[in-house]
Amino acid sequence: MTTRIGFLLFPGFPMACLTSIIEPLRAANEISMSDSFAWRLVSELPHKVVSSAGITFDPDASLETVAALDYLVLLSAPVARFENPRTASLLRRIERHGTVLGAISGGVFPLVRSGVVRDERLSVHWCYEAAFAAEFPEIRRSNEVIEISPRLLTASGAAAAFDLALSMIEAALGANVANEVACWFQHPIMRKAGVKQALPIHQAADAEGEMSPLVARAVEIFAENLAAPASIAMIAERLNITPRHLERCFKQATGQNPTGYFRHLRMQAARQIVMYTNDSISDVAAAVGYANAKPLVRHYREAFGLTPQQDRKRINLYRVEGNLPVPSV
Repeated sequence: MTTRIGFLLFPGFPMACLTSIIEPLRAANEISMSDSFAWRLVSELPHKVVSSAGITFDPDASLETVAALDYLVLLSAPVARFENPRTASLLRRIERHGTVLGAISGGVFPLVRSGVVRDERLSVHWCYEAAFAAEFPEIRRSNEVIEISPRLLTASGAAAAFDLALSMIEAALGANVANEVACWFQHPIMRKAGVKQALPIHQAADAEGEMSPLVARAVEIFAENLAAPASIAMIAERLNITPRHLERCFKQATGQNPTGYFRHLRMQAARQIVMYTNDSISDVAAAVGYANAKPLVRHYREAFGLTPQQDRKRINLYRVEGNLPVPSV
């Protein structure tokens, strides 16, 4: 039996995500000497779609005309908007007729905008998390590499898309074929549901660039609610250590004190919201724990060399004048 998969491409979609899921499926067909997987490229409207790399794809069908599918996976940048006013209703109809919908990387944004998400957890790439939370505060988001439910599949990025493909291969052809596919591509480990995303460690002082469990847990506690972030004293209390000990651990792991490190996290989150939403600067400030916009603007300028307003203007000019998407993963 052939599993039929459609990939719905939006302008500016990350090309690596597409190839990362198709190539292991192609390899699985070759290894099993079968046509276990078949795929088609789909667009909203019957025209070509340009990826984030500037490479043009000519889809096989439009969303209006595509034949019945087992899976339909959305690939897009977070800022993608529906070109066809019927897209959202078409996606809901396709899901009602038994197609499992999915999304990779920024594709979770149009997936949620379509209205198909209920109470499922969605895998959201860490670099989009703040923007996603600002636009969809009611949607359950996850920092795991993939999330799989009976109705929806989500993967956080290109490497996670490979893991999602391996999961589909294992379900259809067994663990041996999935393991051989992983080895073909020297994919080091088959990551399944429950594995958390890797996060960058800023100014790591140690040679391995690894964060101690205690510091990693402190970062998790701080990031739980950026709108009302925990103080250093509160985090230390939850970890059953002194604030001074927490500071020493941060210095050793990151080269920074906790205050500086947490400010960096807040600025990264603020920049996501500036880049991927139209929220006011006051709302951006509130979303990352500032009582008003003035200190946010000052810290933002220190971090990125320009104000949030200037950054948003630059990004919008980049999109409009260059006809290019903001970089996506």
